[in-house]
Amino acid sequence: MNKDRVFAEKLTTITPFRFNENVARVFDDMLVRSVPLYGEVLKQQARIARQFYQNGTRIFDLGCSHGNLGVLLLECFGATAFKMTGVDSSWPMIQRFQKRLSVHDSQGCINLACACIEDIVILNASVVVINLTLQFLDPEKRDRLIQSAFKGLCKGGILLLTEKTVHADPQMKVLEQEYYYQFKRENGYTDLEISQKRDALERVLVPETVSEHENRIQNAGFSAFNVWLKWFNFTSMIAVK
Repeated sequence: MNKDRVFAEKLTTITPFRFNENVARVFDDMLVRSVPLYGEVLKQQARIARQFYQNGTRIFDLGCSHGNLGVLLLECFGATAFKMTGVDSSWPMIQRFQKRLSVHDSQGCINLACACIEDIVILNASVVVINLTLQFLDPEKRDRLIQSAFKGLCKGGILLLTEKTVHADPQMKVLEQEYYYQFKRENGYTDLEISQKRDALERVLVPETVSEHENRIQNAGFSAFNVWLKWFNFTSMIAVK
């Protein structure tokens, strides 16, 4: 696993964060060291997706990156065929996902598209997954995407959403942020790396409260909503149509 040193050296100019080749090359290390309980989230999502998948329908992984969830789904389904569409706007990520599929997906269960997730037409879906991706869209695009997911889901289908969230209470917001930065320090990131990445993500990643996510999901028409995992300012949610 290549070590993430994207922000290790002092930069004279901080450019907005992008999922380019430099990030794709170290993405696994970045995820493990930057996203609390990342592996547990994906493991449980794969199991939930397996439970709710309806034969003849499709799974959509919107913001699939280089395919960690897709590979877990292939393991979880085993010999059982399924159909999934993975979408990501980063070509370096899609290329890495394609390489992994050449090894793991002998049945051709997963198709990939390099596109903006808000442009994808969701049809005949029983599972829609959006992990750490909605937060990069403008608010009005977030509304439309969740509405599109609802319309494209079959009855009984589910939305699985994981986001970096922010607490509405200022004191709790500061506390959550402090514990997150401590998590990153414990995983080997320096204060310089933390600071420079924070600056690169400013106005690129705009988190919302859990209530804002819940309201958006309920307004789209989902009948049930639950937070099934929360680690300070990281939240995993499920909604059922």
